[in-house]
Amino acid sequence: MGDTVNELWFNNHVARPRTISDQRIVEAAGAVIARMGPGFTLAEVAREAGVAVGSVSGRFGSKHGLLVAVAKAGTADMVESMRAAAAAESSPVVALREAAVTSYAHLGGPAEAANHLGQLGVDIGDPELRGLLAEHFAATEAELAGLAARAGLPCGAARVLQGLLAGIALDWSIRPQGTLVDRLRADLTLVLEGWT
Repeated sequence: MGDTVNELWFNNHVARPRTISDQRIVEAAGAVIARMGPGFTLAEVAREAGVAVGSVSGRFGSKHGLLVAVAKAGTADMVESMRAAAAAESSPVVALREAAVTSYAHLGGPAEAANHLGQLGVDIGDPELRGLLAEHFAATEAELAGLAARAGLPCGAARVLQGLLAGIALDWSIRPQGTLVDRLRADLTLVLEGWT
């Protein structure tokens, strides 16, 4: 009996090679947050990613650790997406508008947007996550500022646009008409036309 190996212990305590990347788990967390909002669990993220709950907690430590990883990855992905959207346009004003739209396009439909914004509300209450949100907004504003300068817009335009984007996303998640992307594009066009 001393030579018998407990299979459950073995499967849960012996290191196995990683076949699922951290990025896949972070992406799964984003999908779960979109569906569930701030009440999501690590078990739901694990199920979405196709891994054991222990894999998620082992890599990120806790729900908070996972949210930190989601925030950091979200900022890097957002900057990359904004740059790609701007590069696809020849007009500096249209490049600015499309980069701005891209920064919020990931929110999805009204329910998903409300869930993401609900998680944002929870994140603001946590000092570390609030700091990462500040970095996220600073990165967005920096991208917008560079594009606004190329478009010849007034100093401070990026800060105004960032506030406008956040307000549009919140308002649309509560009172949706059409798609968020269409609403962002239409409202930004009104403001940009006024400046140009």
